[in-house]
Amino acid sequence: MHVVIFGLTVSSSWGNGHATLWRGFLKAMSRRGHTATFYERDVPYYAATRDGWEAPPGIALKLFDSFENIQAEAARELARADVALVTSYCGDGDAASRLVLDSRAQVRAFYDLDTPVTLDTLRIGARVAYLPAEGLSEFDIVLSYTGGRALEELTGRLGARAVAPLYGWVDPEMHFPVPPCEEYRSALSYLGTYADDRQQMLEELFVIPARRLPEERFLIGGAQYPSSFPWSQNIFFVSHMPPSLHPAFFSSSRFTLNVTRRAMAEYGFCPSGRIFEAAACGTPLISDTWSGLETFLQPDVEILTASTSADVVRALSLSDVEHMRIAEAARARVLAHHTAEQRVAEFESICQSIATASPPIPEMAEG
Repeated sequence: MHVVIFGLTVSSSWGNGHATLWRGFLKAMSRRGHTATFYERDVPYYAATRDGWEAPPGIALKLFDSFENIQAEAARELARADVALVTSYCGDGDAASRLVLDSRAQVRAFYDLDTPVTLDTLRIGARVAYLPAEGLSEFDIVLSYTGGRALEELTGRLGARAVAPLYGWVDPEMHFPVPPCEEYRSALSYLGTYADDRQQMLEELFVIPARRLPEERFLIGGAQYPSSFPWSQNIFFVSHMPPSLHPAFFSSSRFTLNVTRRAMAEYGFCPSGRIFEAAACGTPLISDTWSGLETFLQPDVEILTASTSADVVRALSLSDVEHMRIAEAARARVLAHHTAEQRVAEFESICQSIATASPPIPEMAEG
């Protein structure tokens, strides 16, 4: 099938979690014989941080400076599309949604990779810039990176006619165990862009353990950390970690930490892509707790959970045997159930069920 996507970015992984996901997904699509065109607004901060991604066979990236300039070409592209998709944080979400909904694609979908943020913004009465003004009722299917009660709210608050989860994934060809790198060696690492709403938990589960274990080395990788961050002498920092270095980053850590953004934690059923990446790299995880975690990795067997700094310090004292047991169990689970290839297969199944259930869209009369 041919899929047209209007998204945030696939060209740069800087400061966002979308690009790495799309790269794995598009590669899996290509391998399974599909084609796709990804439309991305060409903005300076991504243009300056592009990290060498090359589109796989059958996949095209179209950069544009204004939606008005790309609209006619995109309409022609949509005319041959089987599936048309708009994602959250698409820079031109309203206009792109209108173009998709006016197209004759068999499946017209919205994929919210940030559902808790979307719903949280609506809850306080603010406008969500990437949503069409009329909500999501006209789309054939609304896909959500988050499951659980978020799916019900997409229907109740935004009028979605059909919803389905499409959870995160990992590309195992990009994320696998590699020899440790001295530069990234740490007892505990954390990879993530700075966010105010997870700072309190990051301090509890990372900064305080670092203070309690001054002889150990701790490592943070990610963008947008303010100068006011409570650094200590044994916390080291890498400002940007391109996807090609993620395996070295994770494989050099005895444990890595997952801290979920507030809205995601409140809704639950929203696994960060970093969880699957770290597990695929054979690095044991410590995570904050949230509803549905056991759906993806079994606590105490495939992942350790922590609510306090004491939980983290205790986890870091585990024996090498326990350390390896958790890492191997998580890697096996992720490779069996959470790869990009498996998500594309789910996407195919969802699209097929929608396409076969929908009546053909009548051709618009000209003139």
